[in-house]
Formats: sequence, C-alpha cells, structure tokens
Amino acid sequence: MNTIQERIASSFNAQGLMETLGAQLVLAQEGEVHIALPFSKKLSQQHGYVHAGAITSVVDSACGYAALTKAPAECEVVTAEFKINFVRPAIGERFLAVGKVQSSGKLLTVCAGEVQAFTGTSYKVVALMQATIVNVRA
Repeated sequence: MNTIQERIASSFNAQGLMETLGAQLVLAQEGEVHIALPFSKKLSQQHGYVHAGAITSVVDSACGYAALTKAPAECEVVTAEFKINFVRPAIGERFLAVGKVQSSGKLLTVCAGEVQAFTGTSYKVVALMQATIVNVRA
C-alpha cells in the first residue's frame, strides 16, 4: 500500500458510520476516492430505495477523503458545507460513491461527488454533490 492509501484506509476504518452502513473503501489515490455501498433493506426508506441519508453519508465521505489526499500530513479534514442533488431514486444492487478534488488550497478544498447505482454491469447516476472541505490541524 502507498502512503495515500494507508492514510485514507486508516481513517476510513476508524469510522463507525461507514462500518454500520456496510460501506467499503475501494480506491484511494491522489485527488480521488471511491466508496462502495451494497444494497441493504436496512438502509431503505418507505418506498424501498436506499435512504438519502445513507447516500449522502457515503458521498460526503468520498469527497472528504479525496480532500484528505491533498491535505498536509499534519492535518485532518472536516466538511464545511455541501450541496447534494438526487437525480433519480437510489435503486440498485450496489452503489459507488466517487469523490474528486476540483480545487485545493491551504485551508479549503472543493470536491465533486457522484453516486452510481449498479444493476448488473450498468449504472445510473443517482446523486451529485459539491462539497467544501476544511483542513484542520490534528
């Protein structure tokens, strides 16, 4: 494992929420992080779709960890704000949250995120996020 992967994996594995959701870190490289989320009825809302809260949580984490790949070694990150658009119901066998750094500075990193819903090998985007992440001294 490289330093970026180790840093992100160590932090991800310490998150109780990601464990509770059943989410898994699948890619961590400079400026980009992917988090997988399998469908679970326990994460559904009243219509059987995956709840917006679960979708938001994994894409927020993907964006935050993408920002962490650009943060100085002495810093951690926290989300300052985000905007999320749900473009269709979260229906699928599994989901992939992709966070990508769009711009990073000394204190703030702006990321774009999307959540893909997979059925078989094809997918549809179900959510789009823009997030501002702040570097904080650990």
